[in-house]
Amino acid sequence: MFKVLTLNKISKKGLKQLPKDFVVSDDIKDPDAILVRSANLHDMEIPRSVKFIGRAGAGTNNIPIERCSKEGIVVCNTPGANANAVKELVAAGLLLSSRKLIDGIDWVKNQDGEEIDKKVEKNKSMFAGPELKGKRLGVIGLGAIGVLVANMAEQLGMRVYGFDPYISIDNAWGLSSRVKRSKSVEKIFENCDYVTIHIPFMEETKNYVNEELLALPKKGLRLLNFARGGLVDNEALKKAIEEGKVKSYITDFPSEDLLGVENVIAVPHLGASTPESEENCAVMIVDEMVNYLTQGNIINSVNYPDLDMGVIDTVGRITICHHNIPNMIAQTTAILAQDNINIANLSNTSRGELAYTIIDTDSPVSQKVKEDLYKISGVTRVRILK
Repeated sequence: MFKVLTLNKISKKGLKQLPKDFVVSDDIKDPDAILVRSANLHDMEIPRSVKFIGRAGAGTNNIPIERCSKEGIVVCNTPGANANAVKELVAAGLLLSSRKLIDGIDWVKNQDGEEIDKKVEKNKSMFAGPELKGKRLGVIGLGAIGVLVANMAEQLGMRVYGFDPYISIDNAWGLSSRVKRSKSVEKIFENCDYVTIHIPFMEETKNYVNEELLALPKKGLRLLNFARGGLVDNEALKKAIEEGKVKSYITDFPSEDLLGVENVIAVPHLGASTPESEENCAVMIVDEMVNYLTQGNIINSVNYPDLDMGVIDTVGRITICHHNIPNMIAQTTAILAQDNINIANLSNTSRGELAYTIIDTDSPVSQKVKEDLYKISGVTRVRILK
Protein backbone atom coordinates (compact mmCIF):
# COMPACT_ATOMS: atom_id res chain seq x y z
CA MET A 1 0.00 0.00 0.00
CA PHE A 2 1.21 3.51 -0.87
CA LYS A 3 0.28 6.58 1.19
CA VAL A 4 -0.05 9.98 -0.49
CA LEU A 5 -0.15 13.32 1.35
CA THR A 6 -1.85 16.25 -0.41
CA LEU A 7 -0.84 19.76 0.67
CA ASN A 8 -3.28 21.54 -1.63
CA LYS A 9 -6.59 20.68 -3.22
CA ILE A 10 -5.88 18.27 -6.08
CA SER A 11 -8.51 17.78 -8.78
CA LYS A 12 -10.74 14.76 -8.18
CA LYS A 13 -10.32 13.74 -11.81
CA GLY A 14 -6.65 13.03 -11.15
CA LEU A 15 -7.15 11.34 -7.78
CA LYS A 16 -9.78 9.00 -9.27
CA GLN A 17 -6.98 7.43 -11.31
CA LEU A 18 -5.22 6.12 -8.19
CA PRO A 19 -5.08 2.32 -7.96
CA LYS A 20 -6.87 0.60 -5.07
CA ASP A 21 -3.64 0.14 -3.11
CA PHE A 22 -3.14 3.94 -2.84
CA VAL A 23 -4.43 5.91 0.13
CA VAL A 24 -4.63 9.70 -0.21
CA SER A 25 -5.30 12.31 2.47
CA ASP A 26 -4.33 15.81 3.58
CA ASP A 27 -3.51 14.37 7.01
CA ILE A 28 -1.41 11.25 6.76
CA LYS A 29 1.72 10.05 8.56
CA ASP A 30 4.85 8.70 6.88
CA PRO A 31 3.66 9.25 3.31
CA ASP A 32 5.37 7.66 0.33
CA ALA A 33 4.62 10.71 -1.80
CA ILE A 34 3.51 14.31 -1.54
CA LEU A 35 1.29 16.08 -4.07
CA VAL A 36 1.43 19.87 -3.99
CA ARG A 37 0.40 22.93 -5.96
CA SER A 38 1.45 26.19 -4.30
CA ALA A 39 2.16 25.17 -0.68
CA ASN A 40 5.66 26.08 0.54
CA LEU A 41 7.75 23.02 1.43
CA HIS A 42 10.96 24.89 2.24
CA ASP A 43 10.23 25.06 5.97
CA MET A 44 8.55 21.66 6.12
CA GLU A 45 10.22 18.67 7.73
CA ILE A 46 9.90 16.09 4.98
CA PRO A 47 9.70 12.52 6.38
CA ARG A 48 12.31 9.99 5.26
CA SER A 49 9.42 7.85 4.00
CA VAL A 50 8.82 10.31 1.14
CA LYS A 51 10.17 9.03 -2.17
CA PHE A 52 8.35 11.32 -4.58
CA ILE A 53 7.11 14.90 -4.59
CA GLY A 54 4.76 15.88 -7.39
CA ARG A 55 4.02 19.48 -8.34
CA ALA A 56 0.65 19.82 -10.08
CA GLY A 57 1.97 22.62 -12.27
CA ALA A 58 5.21 23.72 -13.86
CA GLY A 59 7.04 25.94 -11.34
CA THR A 60 8.85 24.20 -8.48
CA ASN A 61 10.37 27.14 -6.60
CA ASN A 62 8.14 26.23 -3.61
CA ILE A 63 9.99 22.90 -3.26
CA PRO A 64 13.48 22.50 -1.72
CA ILE A 65 14.97 20.75 -4.75
CA GLU A 66 18.54 20.53 -3.44
CA ARG A 67 17.47 19.00 -0.13
CA CYS A 68 15.24 16.50 -1.93
CA SER A 69 18.10 15.49 -4.23
CA LYS A 70 20.40 14.79 -1.29
CA GLU A 71 17.74 12.55 0.27
CA GLY A 72 16.96 10.64 -2.91
CA ILE A 73 13.52 12.17 -3.37
CA VAL A 74 12.41 12.44 -6.99
CA VAL A 75 10.63 15.73 -7.73
CA CYS A 76 8.40 15.89 -10.81
CA ASN A 77 6.19 18.55 -12.36
CA THR A 78 3.65 18.77 -15.18
CA PRO A 79 5.14 20.83 -18.02
CA GLY A 80 2.59 21.70 -20.65
CA ALA A 81 -0.47 20.62 -18.67
CA ASN A 82 -1.53 24.23 -18.11
CA ALA A 83 -0.02 25.57 -21.34
CA ASN A 84 -3.29 26.35 -23.09
CA ALA A 85 -4.68 28.16 -20.04
CA VAL A 86 -1.60 30.38 -19.83
CA LYS A 87 -1.63 30.97 -23.59
CA GLU A 88 -5.19 32.25 -23.43
CA LEU A 89 -4.32 34.59 -20.55
CA VAL A 90 -1.37 35.91 -22.56
CA ALA A 91 -3.84 36.67 -25.36
CA ALA A 92 -5.83 38.72 -22.88
CA GLY A 93 -2.61 40.36 -21.71
CA LEU A 94 -1.71 41.44 -25.23
CA LEU A 95 -5.09 43.12 -25.60
CA LEU A 96 -4.96 44.71 -22.14
CA SER A 97 -1.51 46.12 -22.91
CA SER A 98 -2.82 47.84 -26.05
CA ARG A 99 -6.45 48.81 -25.81
CA LYS A 100 -6.78 50.47 -22.35
CA LEU A 101 -9.76 48.24 -21.66
CA ILE A 102 -9.44 48.38 -17.89
CA ASP A 103 -9.21 52.19 -17.87
CA GLY A 104 -12.27 52.39 -20.09
CA ILE A 105 -14.30 49.96 -18.00
CA ASP A 106 -13.39 51.82 -14.81
CA TRP A 107 -14.41 55.11 -16.43
CA VAL A 108 -17.82 53.72 -17.32
CA LYS A 109 -18.34 52.39 -13.79
CA ASN A 110 -17.81 55.89 -12.39
CA GLN A 111 -20.46 57.55 -14.59
CA ASP A 112 -23.83 58.47 -13.13
CA GLY A 113 -25.71 57.38 -16.24
CA GLU A 114 -26.92 60.80 -17.28
CA GLU A 115 -26.44 61.32 -21.03
CA ILE A 116 -24.08 58.35 -21.07
CA ASP A 117 -24.24 58.04 -24.88
CA LYS A 118 -22.93 61.58 -25.32
CA LYS A 119 -20.23 61.09 -22.68
CA VAL A 120 -19.04 57.90 -24.35
CA GLU A 121 -18.72 59.56 -27.76
CA LYS A 122 -16.90 62.53 -26.24
CA ASN A 123 -14.43 60.55 -24.11
CA LYS A 124 -13.79 57.23 -25.86
CA SER A 125 -10.69 58.60 -27.61
CA MET A 126 -8.95 58.60 -24.19
CA PHE A 127 -8.94 54.82 -24.32
CA ALA A 128 -7.81 54.26 -27.89
CA GLY A 129 -4.95 51.87 -28.55
CA PRO A 130 -3.21 50.04 -31.39
CA GLU A 131 -4.24 46.76 -32.99
CA LEU A 132 -2.04 43.68 -32.66
CA LYS A 133 -2.05 42.81 -36.35
CA GLY A 134 1.24 43.66 -38.03
CA LYS A 135 3.06 44.40 -34.77
CA ARG A 136 6.28 42.62 -33.80
CA LEU A 137 6.12 40.23 -30.85
CA GLY A 138 9.21 38.73 -29.23
CA VAL A 139 8.71 35.43 -27.40
CA ILE A 140 11.51 34.62 -24.95
CA GLY A 141 11.46 30.91 -24.14
CA LEU A 142 9.96 28.38 -26.56
CA GLY A 143 8.83 25.64 -24.24
CA ALA A 144 5.31 24.23 -24.19
CA ILE A 145 3.73 27.61 -23.38
CA GLY A 146 6.04 29.77 -25.49
CA VAL A 147 5.36 27.70 -28.61
CA LEU A 148 1.59 28.00 -28.17
CA VAL A 149 1.88 31.75 -27.58
CA ALA A 150 4.08 32.22 -30.65
CA ASN A 151 1.73 30.23 -32.88
CA MET A 152 -1.33 32.05 -31.53
CA ALA A 153 0.23 35.47 -32.10
CA GLU A 154 1.18 34.51 -35.64
CA GLN A 155 -2.43 33.51 -36.30
CA LEU A 156 -3.52 36.91 -34.99
CA GLY A 157 -1.42 38.50 -37.71
CA MET A 158 1.55 39.53 -35.58
CA ARG A 159 5.13 39.25 -36.81
CA VAL A 160 6.63 36.84 -34.29
CA TYR A 161 10.27 36.43 -33.29
CA GLY A 162 11.38 33.68 -30.93
CA PHE A 163 14.47 33.32 -28.78
CA ASP A 164 15.43 30.08 -27.04
CA PRO A 165 18.95 28.65 -27.40
CA TYR A 166 17.80 25.43 -25.69
CA ILE A 167 14.60 24.69 -27.61
CA SER A 168 13.81 20.97 -27.68
CA ILE A 169 13.31 19.02 -30.88
CA ASP A 170 9.66 18.31 -29.98
CA ASN A 171 8.92 21.99 -29.38
CA ALA A 172 10.74 23.00 -32.55
CA TRP A 173 8.51 20.62 -34.53
CA GLY A 174 5.43 22.28 -33.02
CA LEU A 175 6.54 25.84 -33.80
CA SER A 176 5.03 27.57 -36.83
CA SER A 177 7.50 27.91 -39.69
CA ARG A 178 6.47 31.57 -39.92
CA VAL A 179 7.97 32.34 -36.49
CA LYS A 180 11.36 33.92 -37.10
CA ARG A 181 14.42 33.02 -35.06
CA SER A 182 16.15 35.76 -33.07
CA LYS A 183 19.84 35.16 -32.41
CA SER A 184 19.87 36.99 -29.07
CA VAL A 185 17.56 38.34 -26.39
CA GLU A 186 19.04 41.78 -27.06
CA LYS A 187 17.72 41.68 -30.63
CA ILE A 188 14.26 40.86 -29.28
CA PHE A 189 14.23 44.00 -27.14
CA GLU A 190 15.75 46.18 -29.85
CA ASN A 191 13.29 45.21 -32.58
CA CYS A 192 9.95 44.20 -31.05
CA ASP A 193 6.87 46.19 -30.09
CA TYR A 194 5.73 43.55 -27.60
CA VAL A 195 7.82 41.09 -25.54
CA THR A 196 6.46 38.13 -23.59
CA ILE A 197 8.58 36.02 -21.22
CA HIS A 198 8.23 32.24 -20.91
CA ILE A 199 11.34 30.97 -19.13
CA PRO A 200 11.68 29.22 -15.73
CA PHE A 201 12.69 31.14 -12.64
CA MET A 202 15.97 30.07 -11.05
CA GLU A 203 19.02 31.77 -9.64
CA GLU A 204 20.46 32.16 -13.14
CA THR A 205 17.31 33.89 -14.45
CA LYS A 206 16.59 36.14 -11.48
CA ASN A 207 16.06 39.70 -12.80
CA TYR A 208 16.55 38.34 -16.32
CA VAL A 209 14.90 41.47 -17.72
CA ASN A 210 17.25 44.04 -16.24
CA GLU A 211 18.30 47.65 -16.72
CA GLU A 212 20.55 46.77 -19.65
CA LEU A 213 17.79 45.02 -21.61
CA LEU A 214 15.22 47.69 -20.80
CA ALA A 215 17.52 50.36 -22.20
CA LEU A 216 17.43 48.74 -25.66
CA PRO A 217 13.86 49.07 -26.98
CA LYS A 218 12.43 52.07 -28.74
CA LYS A 219 9.91 53.99 -26.66
CA GLY A 220 6.54 52.30 -26.15
CA LEU A 221 7.45 48.64 -25.52
CA ARG A 222 4.66 46.51 -24.09
CA LEU A 223 6.11 43.85 -21.77
CA LEU A 224 4.29 40.74 -20.55
CA ASN A 225 5.33 38.34 -17.79
CA PHE A 226 3.10 35.31 -17.30
CA ALA A 227 6.02 33.01 -16.42
CA ARG A 228 7.26 33.75 -12.90
CA GLY A 229 7.74 36.62 -10.50
CA GLY A 230 11.38 37.62 -10.10
CA LEU A 231 12.21 37.42 -13.81
CA VAL A 232 11.87 41.18 -14.14
CA ASP A 233 13.93 43.71 -12.14
CA ASN A 234 11.11 45.85 -10.78
CA GLU A 235 13.29 48.86 -10.01
CA ALA A 236 14.66 48.87 -13.55
CA LEU A 237 11.12 48.41 -14.84
CA LYS A 238 9.78 51.44 -12.95
CA LYS A 239 12.62 53.54 -14.35
CA ALA A 240 11.87 52.31 -17.89
CA ILE A 241 8.18 53.18 -17.43
CA GLU A 242 9.06 56.69 -16.22
CA GLU A 243 11.33 57.20 -19.23
CA GLY A 244 8.68 55.94 -21.64
CA LYS A 245 10.71 52.93 -22.75
CA VAL A 246 7.98 50.63 -21.43
CA LYS A 247 4.43 51.71 -22.29
CA SER A 248 2.75 48.98 -20.24
CA TYR A 249 3.70 45.98 -18.12
CA ILE A 250 1.23 43.11 -17.73
CA THR A 251 2.11 40.48 -15.14
CA ASP A 252 0.47 37.52 -13.43
CA PHE A 253 2.55 38.12 -10.31
CA PRO A 254 1.60 41.15 -8.21
CA SER A 255 4.34 42.55 -5.99
CA GLU A 256 4.23 45.20 -3.30
CA ASP A 257 6.71 47.49 -5.03
CA LEU A 258 4.58 47.66 -8.20
CA LEU A 259 1.20 48.31 -6.58
CA GLY A 260 -0.22 51.59 -7.80
CA VAL A 261 2.49 52.09 -10.42
CA GLU A 262 1.03 53.70 -13.52
CA ASN A 263 0.86 51.48 -16.63
CA VAL A 264 1.30 48.29 -14.60
CA ILE A 265 -1.56 45.78 -14.75
CA ALA A 266 -1.16 42.94 -12.26
CA VAL A 267 -3.35 39.84 -12.53
CA PRO A 268 -3.70 37.73 -9.33
CA HIS A 269 -1.79 34.66 -10.59
CA LEU A 270 -4.58 33.29 -12.77
CA GLY A 271 -2.44 31.62 -15.42
CA ALA A 272 -3.45 28.07 -14.52
CA SER A 273 -6.74 28.93 -12.81
CA THR A 274 -9.08 27.06 -15.10
CA PRO A 275 -10.88 23.81 -14.27
CA GLU A 276 -9.39 22.24 -17.40
CA SER A 277 -5.84 23.18 -16.40
CA GLU A 278 -6.23 21.94 -12.84
CA GLU A 279 -7.61 18.65 -14.12
CA ASN A 280 -4.83 18.26 -16.69
CA CYS A 281 -2.16 18.91 -14.06
CA ALA A 282 -3.73 16.49 -11.58
CA VAL A 283 -4.11 13.71 -14.14
CA MET A 284 -0.54 14.14 -15.33
CA ILE A 285 1.12 14.27 -11.89
CA VAL A 286 -0.87 11.31 -10.57
CA ASP A 287 0.21 9.26 -13.59
CA GLU A 288 3.85 10.21 -12.96
CA MET A 289 3.60 9.39 -9.26
CA VAL A 290 1.97 5.98 -9.76
CA ASN A 291 4.48 5.10 -12.47
CA TYR A 292 7.41 5.95 -10.21
CA LEU A 293 6.13 4.30 -7.03
CA THR A 294 4.96 1.08 -8.69
CA GLN A 295 7.36 0.69 -11.63
CA GLY A 296 10.29 2.94 -10.75
CA ASN A 297 10.05 4.97 -13.96
CA ILE A 298 10.86 8.69 -13.80
CA ILE A 299 9.01 11.08 -16.11
CA ASN A 300 9.25 14.90 -16.04
CA SER A 301 11.65 15.09 -13.11
CA VAL A 302 13.22 18.45 -12.28
CA ASN A 303 16.14 17.01 -10.31
CA TYR A 304 16.83 13.41 -11.41
CA PRO A 305 17.17 12.23 -15.01
CA ASP A 306 14.12 10.74 -16.70
CA LEU A 307 14.28 6.99 -17.22
CA ASP A 308 11.52 4.62 -18.36
CA MET A 309 11.96 0.82 -18.40
CA GLY A 310 8.25 0.11 -18.79
CA VAL A 311 6.18 -2.30 -16.76
CA ILE A 312 8.06 -4.83 -14.63
CA ASP A 313 8.02 -8.19 -16.40
CA THR A 314 10.93 -9.87 -14.62
CA VAL A 315 11.29 -11.55 -11.24
CA GLY A 316 12.69 -8.44 -9.59
CA ARG A 317 13.37 -4.75 -10.10
CA ILE A 318 15.76 -2.51 -8.14
CA THR A 319 15.94 1.26 -8.44
CA ILE A 320 18.84 3.34 -7.15
CA CYS A 321 19.12 7.11 -6.74
CA HIS A 322 22.76 8.06 -6.48
CA HIS A 323 25.42 10.63 -7.23
CA ASN A 324 26.94 10.68 -10.69
CA ILE A 325 30.39 9.36 -9.74
CA PRO A 326 32.78 6.76 -11.23
CA ASN A 327 32.62 3.05 -10.40
CA MET A 328 29.02 3.16 -9.19
CA ILE A 329 27.68 0.55 -11.63
CA ALA A 330 30.66 -1.76 -11.05
CA GLN A 331 30.10 -1.70 -7.30
CA THR A 332 26.39 -2.28 -7.74
CA THR A 333 26.72 -5.28 -10.06
CA ALA A 334 29.42 -6.77 -7.84
CA ILE A 335 27.00 -6.81 -4.90
CA LEU A 336 24.35 -8.53 -7.01
CA ALA A 337 26.88 -11.11 -8.21
CA GLN A 338 27.82 -11.93 -4.62
CA ASP A 339 24.20 -12.87 -4.02
CA ASN A 340 24.02 -14.90 -7.27
CA ILE A 341 21.50 -12.52 -8.81
CA ASN A 342 21.44 -12.52 -12.60
CA ILE A 343 20.78 -9.16 -14.26
CA ALA A 344 18.14 -9.34 -17.00
CA ASN A 345 18.36 -5.66 -17.93
CA LEU A 346 20.10 -2.57 -16.61
CA SER A 347 19.71 1.08 -17.51
CA ASN A 348 21.59 4.03 -16.06
CA THR A 349 21.42 7.71 -16.87
CA SER A 350 22.64 10.92 -15.30
CA ARG A 351 21.73 14.58 -14.96
CA GLY A 352 24.48 16.80 -13.69
CA GLU A 353 25.62 15.56 -10.28
CA LEU A 354 22.76 13.05 -9.95
CA ALA A 355 22.15 9.68 -11.56
CA TYR A 356 19.49 6.99 -11.58
CA THR A 357 19.72 3.26 -12.21
CA ILE A 358 17.06 0.62 -12.83
CA ILE A 359 18.02 -3.05 -12.70
CA ASP A 360 15.69 -5.90 -13.68
CA THR A 361 16.68 -9.28 -12.30
CA ASP A 362 15.93 -12.93 -13.02
CA SER A 363 16.12 -13.73 -9.29
CA PRO A 364 14.43 -12.43 -6.17
CA VAL A 365 16.25 -9.58 -4.41
CA SER A 366 16.85 -9.95 -0.68
CA GLN A 367 16.78 -7.29 2.02
CA LYS A 368 20.50 -7.92 2.53
CA VAL A 369 21.22 -6.77 -1.04
CA LYS A 370 19.37 -3.54 -0.32
CA GLU A 371 21.40 -2.99 2.84
CA ASP A 372 24.67 -3.67 0.98
CA LEU A 373 23.74 -1.22 -1.79
CA TYR A 374 23.14 1.49 0.77
CA LYS A 375 26.74 1.01 1.94
CA ILE A 376 28.06 2.27 -1.40
CA SER A 377 29.24 5.85 -1.05
CA GLY A 378 26.99 8.16 -3.04
CA VAL A 379 23.83 6.04 -2.91
CA THR A 380 20.89 8.03 -1.53
CA ARG A 381 17.88 5.80 -2.12
CA VAL A 382 17.42 2.09 -2.89
CA ARG A 383 14.04 0.54 -3.64
CA ILE A 384 13.14 -3.10 -4.28
CA LEU A 385 9.92 -2.98 -6.27
CA LYS A 386 9.48 -6.74 -6.79
